[in-house]
Order: sequence, then C-alpha cells, then structure tokens
Amino acid sequence: TYRFREYTIQPDLRPEADPITSAMACKTCEESGPTAEEFEEGTAWAAKHLKANPDHLDYREIITRPYRFEAGAWQ
Repeated sequence: TYRFREYTIQPDLRPEADPITSAMACKTCEESGPTAEEFEEGTAWAAKHLKANPDHLDYREIITRPYRFEAGAWQ
C-alpha cells in the first residue's frame, strides 16, 4: 500500500527561519559588497564603489530568501 502527499514550497516566514539578506554586486568587475539584512548597506557600498570607479555603472542585487516545503494532507 502506498500513500501520497502533496507539498507546497513557499517563503519560510517562521521566527526561527534564516533572515532575508541581500548584497550588491558590480556587474563591471564582479566585486560585491557585504551581505546584510538591511538593504541600505548594499546601496551604501554601491555608492562608495561608484565613487572609486566612476565607469562602473551597472549593479545587481543578490537576495537570499529562505524557503520551506509545507506538507499537505495524505491521500
């Protein structure tokens, strides 16, 4: 006999989940700033990096968000 179960993946919003973090990365030289929970730290790093490298105009934000599978009813 086999029983099947559906699972749904979704962001992990539990208090014990890892925090959502982000970092900014320069697309010109691939250097990246610190990983932090506050977005302002990434934009501050990007502004500082731009001042030191005026031709580095393109950046990307790298976001790390925890996800968790939630078990559904047994079928």
